[in-house]
Amino acid sequence: MKSAARRSLLLCAVVEGGTLGFATYAAESGYPIKPIRMIVPFAPGGPGDAVGRLISKKLTQSFDQPVVVDNRGGAATIVGTDIAAKAPADGYTLLLISTTHAVNPSLYARLPYDPLRDFDPVTLIASTPFMLVVHPALAATTVPGLVALARSKPGRLNYGSSGNGSSIHLTSELLKIAAKIDMTHVPYKGSGPAFLDLIAGRIDLLFSSTVSSLPHVKSGKVRALAITSPRRAQALPDMPTIAEYYPGFESSSWFGLLVPAKTPKAVIDRLSASTRASLQDPNISKFFISQGADLGGSKPAEFDKYFRGEIGKWAGVVTAAGIHLDP
Repeated sequence: MKSAARRSLLLCAVVEGGTLGFATYAAESGYPIKPIRMIVPFAPGGPGDAVGRLISKKLTQSFDQPVVVDNRGGAATIVGTDIAAKAPADGYTLLLISTTHAVNPSLYARLPYDPLRDFDPVTLIASTPFMLVVHPALAATTVPGLVALARSKPGRLNYGSSGNGSSIHLTSELLKIAAKIDMTHVPYKGSGPAFLDLIAGRIDLLFSSTVSSLPHVKSGKVRALAITSPRRAQALPDMPTIAEYYPGFESSSWFGLLVPAKTPKAVIDRLSASTRASLQDPNISKFFISQGADLGGSKPAEFDKYFRGEIGKWAGVVTAAGIHLDP
């Protein structure tokens, strides 16, 4: 009887403790003990989906439990992110995020979640710098030359982007702020159409991924001026960075992992360590390097610091540029 009563009290304690009690128990008993869902707030087939599936496959091998990608695209990642924010904090829901997660709090007046309060950081997966490319007919072969040209023709140079509030748009605005120049924004529905118009000479310049840009640079269809990483890329040692002209300038398209807030530390540490280990796999590192990306692998506290810095930086750019989007 005493044993039965003890078991009954233990069961009540677990029920009353809710998700946190179960998560602690799961961590202590060999997390994970069941399949894990990775919410990818992007449509299938894009870069975010590719990253999510690559990491989930490796984590499946590490955990000996399925890590299943759940594509929940829509509303600039807000749909999938909201689902993750409301999921149990038991370690069985992961959220793949991108730079968009750090930008949305500034772009939208109201979000159904708090990007800091409702999530705990796991790790930064990878970041990819942008390349500043111009049409060959433009009389600028360097960043200082482009800045001088823009200052001589205020508002007359046109820069393309993949849409209002996109990383490409904000990176261009960051350059305008750093160089104190005025240029005209031409938004497109995606970076592909913008690049085609750059090649055709309908716009003057564009920030684009290194992977998308390099073939056209090599063919002479566009001219590369610089990349947006803080240091020169190992694969492009002769390509200057914008930071060489404007110290502190940095912009990238990055991906990371979060979990719902209050997920037990033991679980977060296990997830972070396993994800960081997966990035050392030759096949995974080869994939990211082929995309011109720098591998992440930060610990949770390091990623938290980086993410908070990104929120602050882009909030300043959004405010200075006066960008606001409807929810």
